[in-house]
Amino acid sequence: MPIITSNINMITGSSSTSSIIVTNPRMDARLWSKLPPPLLDRIIAFLPPPAFFRSRSVCKRWYSLIFSNTFLQLYLDVSPRRHWFIFFKRKTLKSYIYRNNNNNKNNANNDQQVHHHQHHHHHQSIQENCEGYLYDPLESAWYRLVFSSVPPSGFSPASSSGGLVCWVSDDAGPKTLILSNPIVKTFAQLPPTLRPRLFPSIGLIATDASIHAVVAGDDLISPFAVKNLTTETFHVDTNGFYSIWGTTSALPRLCSLESGRMVFVEDKFYCMNYSPFSILSYDVSSNQWLKIQAPMRRFLRSPSLVECRGRLVLVAAVEKNKLNVPRSMRLWGLQGHSGTASAAWVEVERMPQQLYEQFVEEERGSGFDCVGHGDFIVITVRGSSERILLFDFYRKVWHWVPQCPFVASGGGGGGDGNGLHGLAFEPRLATPAMALLDQPPFTFQSFGA
Repeated sequence: MPIITSNINMITGSSSTSSIIVTNPRMDARLWSKLPPPLLDRIIAFLPPPAFFRSRSVCKRWYSLIFSNTFLQLYLDVSPRRHWFIFFKRKTLKSYIYRNNNNNKNNANNDQQVHHHQHHHHHQSIQENCEGYLYDPLESAWYRLVFSSVPPSGFSPASSSGGLVCWVSDDAGPKTLILSNPIVKTFAQLPPTLRPRLFPSIGLIATDASIHAVVAGDDLISPFAVKNLTTETFHVDTNGFYSIWGTTSALPRLCSLESGRMVFVEDKFYCMNYSPFSILSYDVSSNQWLKIQAPMRRFLRSPSLVECRGRLVLVAAVEKNKLNVPRSMRLWGLQGHSGTASAAWVEVERMPQQLYEQFVEEERGSGFDCVGHGDFIVITVRGSSERILLFDFYRKVWHWVPQCPFVASGGGGGGDGNGLHGLAFEPRLATPAMALLDQPPFTFQSFGA
C-alpha cells in the first residue's frame, strides 16, 4: 500500500488565515493517557478527515491507524456521514479534435479527422496536478485537495458517490472511467465502454458492497456526428455478480442529454432532457428509460435535478414574461413513484424575491448549476468562482457561501472566467468497493450466466 499523507489544506469561513487549534485547559492529559486503545480508536473514528490527518502527527500508532483493517472497519461502522461538496475549475470546450487512429498508414487523410462539436454545457478540462476544493456546509469551511497523479491529463470529473470521484476520458471514442478516493489517493480504472461516444452523461452509485456506473448518450454515429441512442452499464458487487458494459438500453426517441449529469434516487438514475424540458428516468433493475413531464416546462430556465434528503428535487428559475407572476427560483419535489399515475411534482420551496433579484444581478443571464447533498443544495453561477448560494432544507435558510480562498477572484457571471463545477461528495477514509476492481474478472459470476 502506498504511503498516505495529508494533501488537505484548510481555511474556515471567509478568513484568509489558517485555523488555529486552541487547547482546552480542561483536557487533562493524565485522563486521556489512561483511556484504552479501543476507546481512543472509536473517538478518532468520529473525526472528520482533515482533523484525522492532523491527529496522525501525534504518535506512531495514530499515524498507522489508516493502514489498520480493524480501525477502518470501525470507521465504516461508526463514522457519521458528511454531506460535503467538491468543486473543480472548469473550461468551456467549443470544438474538439476527433482522432481516428487508422491502421492504414499509407493514407494520411485517415490518420486524423477534425470534429467540431458545439457543446452546450461547461466541461471540465483537467491538467496534471489539478486541484479540488472541498466545502463543508456545516462548518462553512473550505479545504484544498491536490491531485498529484490522478487523474492523468485528458480526464474530467463527471460524477461522485460513496466517497469516490468518477473521472471520464475526454477523447472521443470508447470512454474510460477512473474511480478515485481523493482523500487517501487510491484509484482504479474501469474497462473502456463498448460504444464510441463524445460527451456522454455519466451516473455512479457506489456502496460498501457494490459499484454501478451508467454511460448514456452522445453516441458517435460518424466522425462528424453524434446522436443520443444507447446506454451502457457497469456493475460489480460482493455477491460475485458483474457486468462489464454488457447491459445496453435504448434511450427514448428525440432525447437531448446536454447537461451530462445524472442523479440517483431510490434505485433510479435521473437526468434532464432538453427541447422541450422533461425528466428522463432510468430504472436499473428493469434496464428501461421513462420520460416524466417537468412542471411549468415552458417557463423554466437552467433547470437542474438534485438529490436532497433521499428525494428527487428539480431546481429552476421561472420566467413567465406575459403573465402577472414575478420571476423566481423554485424547487419542486417528485412525490410518488416515477412512471405511475400517482407521481406528481409539488412545489416545496421558493427563493425569497429580494434574494432572487440579487442573484439575477450576480448571474446576468449566464445560467447556473445546482448540486444537492443531504440537507443542502448549492447553486453555482456559470463562469463565476466567487458567488455560490446555499439552501439549507432543514432550516429553510438561504445564504451566500464565503468565497473559496484557494481560487483567484475575477470572472463574474456572464464573463469568460473558468467558474466552478460542483459535485456532491462524502469524504471517506475507506471505500471497500474499490477492492472489487482489483480482482480478475473470471472470479465473478456474470449476469448472463
